Amino acid sequence: MLGNALYDQKAGVFYIVYSMLLWSILLFTVEYLAQKSLKFRGIVEDKPSALIKNGIVDREALKKNRMNINQLQSLLRQSETFSIREVAFCYLEANGSISILKKSKYQKITQEDFQIPSKSVYVPVTLIRDGEVLWDEIRDLGFDDTWLTKQLATQGISDCKKVFLAEWLEGDGLFIQLFN
Repeated sequence: MLGNALYDQKAGVFYIVYSMLLWSILLFTVEYLAQKSLKFRGIVEDKPSALIKNGIVDREALKKNRMNINQLQSLLRQSETFSIREVAFCYLEANGSISILKKSKYQKITQEDFQIPSKSVYVPVTLIRDGEVLWDEIRDLGFDDTWLTKQLATQGISDCKKVFLAEWLEGDGLFIQLFN
């Protein structure tokens, strides 16, 4: 509507504003009703569609969703699944993405499977960005300027201005990338 209004010589500013306002009200109303009413949500939002059931591609579901086998294979590859034989179930979600449950022999192995104790996970902290030292971050870690100077010296760096990025990770130390 807006495109037509912009290119139509007869359409004035009022028509453009009116069409945008009408479209906005329609969108907000549908979204609001979908949030508040389960029945309305069932009408306007589609349900996931099973494209693969128990390892077998459902050709009717593909047709219903206007997909072919090449498109399905492409979506699977984008989800790091390179063969249909690996898939037990595959659902096409309402937003166009796919959800995959792989057959048990193709599922990723976890530390829990080998009963390996899990290690703590730490968030990397940027200490120097574009040659500027982020002193708040250094203090939050409990370090000071002496510590930073020593850390840089161990890697042969005498001036913080030469550092493009310095990142600290507990247990892994300081990662430094210079401008050059």
